Amino acid sequence: MAKVLTNTKKIQVHLNGNGKEQVPAKRLNVLKTYKMYVGGQFPRSESGRYYPALNKSGVTLANICLGSRKDFRDAMVSARSAFSGWSARTAFNRSQILYRIAEMLEGRRAQFIDELLQQDVPVKQAETEVSLSIDRLVYYSGWCDKYQQIFSSVNPVACSHFNFSVPEPMGVISVVAPQNSGLLGLVSVIAPVIAGGNTCVVLASSEKPMCAVTFGEVLNSSDLPGGVVNILTGKVKELAPYFADHMDVNAALYCEKEEATIRMFKEKSALNVKRIHLYNDINWFSEEGQSPYFIFDFQEIKTTWHPIENIAGAKSGY
Repeated sequence: MAKVLTNTKKIQVHLNGNGKEQVPAKRLNVLKTYKMYVGGQFPRSESGRYYPALNKSGVTLANICLGSRKDFRDAMVSARSAFSGWSARTAFNRSQILYRIAEMLEGRRAQFIDELLQQDVPVKQAETEVSLSIDRLVYYSGWCDKYQQIFSSVNPVACSHFNFSVPEPMGVISVVAPQNSGLLGLVSVIAPVIAGGNTCVVLASSEKPMCAVTFGEVLNSSDLPGGVVNILTGKVKELAPYFADHMDVNAALYCEKEEATIRMFKEKSALNVKRIHLYNDINWFSEEGQSPYFIFDFQEIKTTWHPIENIAGAKSGY
């Protein structure tokens, strides 16, 4: 190190072994490999494939796993294994966990905004998208212990019975998330599914995948049991048929307008008579992007009969 005093200012010059000044080399960014989120872990695709996430200028932002059929099957096993435990939890506990997810997302707000900006989302829209995603999780956390009162009923019957109809979760839901939304669309379809006690396998946006995998990191640190939400990355054209025809899927959700894919979902769902819901005309930035009816879409109605005991000859009951 040589120290030179010039005009009373101290300047430090780094010298190499030959006494010449070293010019620091330009630093290369370390690109993150965004893994999938399956069973509470972050595996790479079993196929070993990946694709680069690019911005509009063609700059590579990250490497994204290219999911395969085997990845979807692994995610289905995790989702099915987690269903019994998650659906058995109290509605209040599910509410706490969704609120915790919102807390964790709030804490990493700046990171999500930065990732959206890298993927060519305007500044104002990025800030709005993250804020709405947080608010949407809080919204559904509030509905966890209330939708049953809205959608259940006591039915009048012409006999000495009580007759109740109550909503119960369907099971495992396969979801093809909105492809033009990196975060808000993903959160808007996951939250009502798990609020109602279901588990899910979600195919994230292939156009803006970075926030989806980072959201998996939020889920992993927010008390959500592994397997309740499984996030895959890859191409819709390749993976959508598996989301539609897997025999252990109880219902499927598709959020795009591709007519051929919609027809394929309807045809393949007939194999095990799974329900198909199409959220392909919803503005997720508006009020129509949240509703307790999105929870109800993935509920089955169970009707039970409870006999009323007749007491003595007076035939009074309770």
